[in-house]
Amino acid sequence: MEHNNLVCLQMLKEKQAAQALAVSVAALRRWRREKRGPQFTRLNRCIRYSVRSIEEFLAKHTSK
Repeated sequence: MEHNNLVCLQMLKEKQAAQALAVSVAALRRWRREKRGPQFTRLNRCIRYSVRSIEEFLAKHTSK
């Protein structure tokens, strides 16, 4: 397998994502239920957030 074909994404656990966003895990879970938080990936029962999705969410919700 060539390295050119690999896509390396840094994935954060729920607690790490909450810390990165400076919110509680409960707030992050509420946002997920309400479909208004950053995009996430569900791997069976595990929730993961890519660093890119958190950066995009912050950029979208930053006032100008």
